[in-house]
Amino acid sequence: MSYLSELSQSQEYLSFRSSIPLRKIVVDSDSSKGWKLYDSGPKSVKTPLVCLPPVSGTADVFFKQLLPLSAKGIRVIAAEHPVYWDVGEWCEGFKKLLDYLGLAKVHLFGASLGGFLAQKFAEYTAVCPRVASLILCNTFTDTAVFSYSESAVVFWMLPSLILKKMVMGNFNTGKVDTLIADSIDFMVERLESLSQQELASRLTMNCINCYVEPQKIITLPITILDVFDEYALSNTVREEMYKCYPTAKLAHLKSGGNFPYLSRSDEVNLHLQIHLRQFDETNLSAAEPGSCLDPIPVAR
Repeated sequence: MSYLSELSQSQEYLSFRSSIPLRKIVVDSDSSKGWKLYDSGPKSVKTPLVCLPPVSGTADVFFKQLLPLSAKGIRVIAAEHPVYWDVGEWCEGFKKLLDYLGLAKVHLFGASLGGFLAQKFAEYTAVCPRVASLILCNTFTDTAVFSYSESAVVFWMLPSLILKKMVMGNFNTGKVDTLIADSIDFMVERLESLSQQELASRLTMNCINCYVEPQKIITLPITILDVFDEYALSNTVREEMYKCYPTAKLAHLKSGGNFPYLSRSDEVNLHLQIHLRQFDETNLSAAEPGSCLDPIPVAR
């Protein structure tokens, strides 16, 4: 009997699954490669917030953003990519997905690997920009931080069990509060649902030698969303992010672990609204005109 986490049995998650359909969209010549996505909020909005998950995550890890933010008139898309083995291939696939959806530009909220890919896509499309802004959560600019660049080339042939152990080694096993513990359980459940190819390809992109060239995207509006308790990346990695984007706005959470969009969703959603607020009533707004204009308290 498979274990079900508290979050996947929660009323909020069940409500999300019953109200927002999972779409599968094929944009590559290989019909087995389908993007999976949840699209919530007004379809009239043409510059939505697109959420990109970490290695262990599926598109539904952003269910606590999809429902509450769309209720405020913001269009939110959570996108999960098919098997791609290098970042360039991923960027080309994501560009095709945006073309298919008729989206000229998007705001990207990326967590860990999702944040790295968001930066690389902004860089990839810098000449003809497709990214309106970036919100980067617990992420990095250089895959060298994982010290797996040499072995990453053989991930494709490793058994699922070994790959899952590599990922779970970064999950906090110490004493954490209930909300963080629930977020870890939910992510373990998502990790278990991934095939060997899906997991191997994600870990390959996460670890194969690659880095962001921040000078190509530094003019974008960027918010760096960080937690100050224990999570998978070191303080050195965080400091490097700050150095790469000296003009970025900083959104700090006292705690939240690896997955604050699940464990501290109210705070994360507040920071997402604050970030998107600067685009209200412009052609880059992620919200319908007139919505999302209720005063937002300044986070301290």
